[in-house]
Amino acid sequence: MDPVLLAGLCAIVTAGACLHRVAGIGLGMVVAPALTLAIGAEAGVTFSNCAAVVTSVVVLLVLRADVDWPHFWRLAPLIVVGSVLGAVTVRVTAASWLDVLVGASVLGALAAMPLTRTRFTVHGRTAAMTVGLTAGFLNTTSGVAAPALTAYALAIRWEQKSFAATLQPILLTANLSSLVTKAAVGAVPTDLVPWWTWPLVAGAVCGGVGLGSLLARRVSSRAAGRLAVTVAAVGATVALLRGLLAV
Repeated sequence: MDPVLLAGLCAIVTAGACLHRVAGIGLGMVVAPALTLAIGAEAGVTFSNCAAVVTSVVVLLVLRADVDWPHFWRLAPLIVVGSVLGAVTVRVTAASWLDVLVGASVLGALAAMPLTRTRFTVHGRTAAMTVGLTAGFLNTTSGVAAPALTAYALAIRWEQKSFAATLQPILLTANLSSLVTKAAVGAVPTDLVPWWTWPLVAGAVCGGVGLGSLLARRVSSRAAGRLAVTVAAVGATVALLRGLLAV
């Protein structure tokens, strides 16, 4: 792998992990669109899934006391089912359409967040089923489940501290499911990156989380969340336009 590209990938992962630690979300939203532009949708999303597994484990260790485990178990099986549907979609979809799917999915999920905050309140199992399936599908196809889950949290008025903590095992499940299901259907690139880059990626994640822990004392989670949304929107827009031009 080109050293400049590798350095860029690690920098993107570090930034995403930092925002993830401060805001509770951010890694997938920042990393998946950026890596889609750098190395293609199929490889970029899979790389993002791998980095998100490490990030979720590290952040979960920090926030584990506030996890709402009953809520996690309500969503986890549905996320796995959604991942299976997403893996099949990745397997049969052309690269240019994957760019479109990544861009449109991220932008659509981001657009739903403020709408849900101001206009809707939902209850019941139907909402949980819908968001679980959607999050699993989006995470597998576009590497971004957090906006859909955040929209759901806003709609049910889920307390932020508990949501941010519970999101970590949810994202861990979503990203592991994405990797396993894509491997099962042959949708994971076999030459994604050399094996020796993974310790560097893990180090970038840990460095980002450590930096985020320091910044969390000075930067509000709302400000970090706004930055993550802005970066994700720019990356998703470019990916969408690139895909549309290539179709």
